Amino acid sequence: MSDKSTEAGFWAVAEPLLKASTVTRSTMMGLPGLRVSGRFFASFDRRTTALLVKLPAGRVSELIQSGDAEPFAPSGRRFREWAAIEPDRSEVWPALLDEALAFVSAHDVSGD
Repeated sequence: MSDKSTEAGFWAVAEPLLKASTVTRSTMMGLPGLRVSGRFFASFDRRTTALLVKLPAGRVSELIQSGDAEPFAPSGRRFREWAAIEPDRSEVWPALLDEALAFVSAHDVSGD
């Protein structure tokens, strides 16, 4: 099991964002997560060990179609602006965290 497949691995990747910006630790649906200005942009799914990131719906679709992400569908309901990035793709976690932070910071997002 790689370090990225643990919650500690998630926090290790998130640490630069926590140090350098207004990002704060939080929980989303009982999962450890990250917020900026009160809005969630990332989380760690303890069940699947995937990174969850909030991105534009089109970008999420692109990641899913390319095989770089899975839909995030807790309880069978797909969240169109959330992608699940498996730990075997952990090399892209930092870039996707940055992308999600930029997306949420730049847009007044609401809903799922």
